Amino acid sequence: MGLLNIVIHALTTVAVIRIARSLGLTSTSRPYLRLVTVMIATASVLMAAHTLEVLIWSIAYAIVSAAPEGTNLMDFAFVNYTTLGYGDVLPSDRWRLLGPMTAMNGVLMFGWSTALIFEVLQKTVERHGVFASYSKQS
Repeated sequence: MGLLNIVIHALTTVAVIRIARSLGLTSTSRPYLRLVTVMIATASVLMAAHTLEVLIWSIAYAIVSAAPEGTNLMDFAFVNYTTLGYGDVLPSDRWRLLGPMTAMNGVLMFGWSTALIFEVLQKTVERHGVFASYSKQS
């Protein structure tokens, strides 16, 4: 599951870079609006990727019956992926290590996303000189 999520995140990274580049290539008289647009698109695509990755973990939980009958596995996977911690549902003893494995994968994917968001932000600011007027006034 972790490797599949890495593949999804790699493909998402390529998509985000393409979207950010295509939105950033044209010149604009409103660089702040361009920055907001690029960042909304970036965050939206990454949130969709994270949701898909959590869905994959929930499917894995269903396949191996990692949680008690009747458990909302998507919620359970989100709790693990986001490292929120167990609430009212505990995994079955046999599959207890899936929680920490999911958390480790989530931490890695969130770190990757953070780096990507920062890179897109930095490149967009550089390309459009969004904050250039502030540095000239100082």
